[in-house]
Amino acid sequence: MRWLMRSKIHNATVTEANLAYVGSITIDQELIDKVGLWPGERVLVVSNTSGARLETYVIAGKSGSGAICVNGAAAHLISEGEQIIVMGFELAEAPITPKVALVDGDNRFQQWLTEAPSMLAPA
Repeated sequence: MRWLMRSKIHNATVTEANLAYVGSITIDQELIDKVGLWPGERVLVVSNTSGARLETYVIAGKSGSGAICVNGAAAHLISEGEQIIVMGFELAEAPITPKVALVDGDNRFQQWLTEAPSMLAPA
């Protein structure tokens, strides 16, 4: 069994960073559904802007809102306006094809991205 990337939201823009919130990342429900994440699922969040990396869990935001909100202590690492990648993983016995969505500056789905072939199948 190996941990493999299953879901990815690429180039999302953080719309809010809320230190006062109890934790997590709020993601527009449409994006959650598009890439197959679940509310409560552990995700890795990586800032393309600062290089910061953190793990947290998903909270569903209003569908169609474009919300990507970094909450709680994570807001010390990733701020409003930063460009991020959100990744979900799966423990699997064989390679899987991840759902990788590219979003625009308003966090609207633009297109599916294809990962390098080396990620999808053993060499």
